[in-house]
Amino acid sequence: MNFLVVITARGGSKGIPKKNIKLLNGKPLIAYSIDIAKQIADIKDICFTSDSDEIIEVATTLGLEVPFKRPAELATDTANSRDVILHALDAYETLNNKSYDAILLLQPTSPFRTIQQVKDCIELYNNSIDMVVSAKQASANPYYNLYEEHNGYLKPSKEGNYTRRQDCPDVWEFNGAIYVINSNSLRQQKMKTFSKVKKYVMSEETSLDLDTLLDWKIAEFYLQDS
Repeated sequence: MNFLVVITARGGSKGIPKKNIKLLNGKPLIAYSIDIAKQIADIKDICFTSDSDEIIEVATTLGLEVPFKRPAELATDTANSRDVILHALDAYETLNNKSYDAILLLQPTSPFRTIQQVKDCIELYNNSIDMVVSAKQASANPYYNLYEEHNGYLKPSKEGNYTRRQDCPDVWEFNGAIYVINSNSLRQQKMKTFSKVKKYVMSEETSLDLDTLLDWKIAEFYLQDS
């Protein structure tokens, strides 16, 4: 089975300025995902997609080949991940004159995912499903402490006769760390509409997604304490 590893690293980070190349424990953030990718795939099967010359330069110093710069229309706040991934897939199928059965998406904001977790997700995947996605058990539950507003009043998001949180059905939250996506499924529909999705459960620590400065401080504390 042919996998294309895709690492997405847009330049316009607002929550953490220059997040993708900011040093975390002495390494640019993108290095954590690049290190994983190089253990999984050949360099020619790793697509690093970015709109930033500065980020691309750092990626090349870390050993990647970056044959193109992401088009500006795929680097806006409104650009969606599906279009970015499909652009990468089409470009690398043309570049390498081969087809890829699936995409392994590694977002740079998950530096604590492990190589074994990535391998486990790949092992869990097969071409009969749409996607394997990493997840963590959600800290809030729609049957218990999540509410929606209707006509000015809060109502439970999901109805259920539960008086204790531990009695509610388990719910899962995508953590953004690992996606193994069926190429054909992605070409045919949006990821939100996938019906055959398997979860891979990760711990709270390895699920940490760096989106805000507080997240970054937590990551630094975790590294100092580990």
